[in-house]
Amino acid sequence: MTTNNSTVLDPEEFILVGIPGLQPWYPWISMPFLIVYLVALVGNSLILLIIKIEQSLHEPMYFFLCMLAVVDLVLCTAALPKMLAIFWLGINTIIFECCFIQMTFIHCFTALETSVLVLMAYDRYVAICKPLYYSTILTGSLILKLVLLYLLRTVVLFVPQFTLASRLPYCSTVIPYCFCDYSTVLKLACGDTTVNSIYSLTAALLVIGVDVVFIFFSYAMILRAVLKLGSSQTRRKAMSTCVTHLYVILYFYIALLFSIIANRFSKSMPSDIHTLVASSYILIPPALNPLIYGLRTKEIRQGFLKLVKRGKISSEA
Repeated sequence: MTTNNSTVLDPEEFILVGIPGLQPWYPWISMPFLIVYLVALVGNSLILLIIKIEQSLHEPMYFFLCMLAVVDLVLCTAALPKMLAIFWLGINTIIFECCFIQMTFIHCFTALETSVLVLMAYDRYVAICKPLYYSTILTGSLILKLVLLYLLRTVVLFVPQFTLASRLPYCSTVIPYCFCDYSTVLKLACGDTTVNSIYSLTAALLVIGVDVVFIFFSYAMILRAVLKLGSSQTRRKAMSTCVTHLYVILYFYIALLFSIIANRFSKSMPSDIHTLVASSYILIPPALNPLIYGLRTKEIRQGFLKLVKRGKISSEA
């Protein structure tokens, strides 16, 4: 059977090319990937452990930090093991169903990452701009409703498109990437995929656009409140924290938007550059977030020191 002069396949596997043009450098490229992955695993696991052990950290701010740590762990683990298998062992094939499962995890947890960043921005806004009403505004009931709302948004907007794409006929099985990306896989399908492309692009930009506006509005209000603080030292400390948070947020969104736009509209961009940038929004934020949101927070540092002391005490015993 042929469609549009292309042979329709019934693929059992896809072939992940990896990073086109950089195959001879895989042993060297894999090392920074591995280091970043290990930093993400250790850092986020420590955050979860510290917050679980320290009863004083059982507050909304640290609950959102736990959510971010879980999302980051899943996001980088969905892609990195397979990427390292390509770099080290040359295992370029991925089962058809596994490709779509990987794709679903990567894209859904990317959407959840941006959702958690919104919740954390809202938490900081309330804590700094309306501190007297913090406990009455951020109640357990409201937090649960917000979390469920963002989970529902992710499932409704993203899961159906992957299910529908898995039923399309495919004319090629070669993915010029090191993980399964929706728009890249969609290009391998036979026939007209305009509706799929428009739906996925609309869903992605709708989620990112709304979340970016809310995050930066929240931080604008926070910065305005910070500038009104009496102590210059307090202002510098708060500004340093906010600016650092914004750096990480900006990196995540710029890399994500770059990947989305480049994948759909740029035919002249080198594949290796595109692949590296797309990989960076999956790898870099999960490694940076524990450092920026965790170890820079006094309470987390104190919890870490307590954890270290307990380890020393137990080892001496």
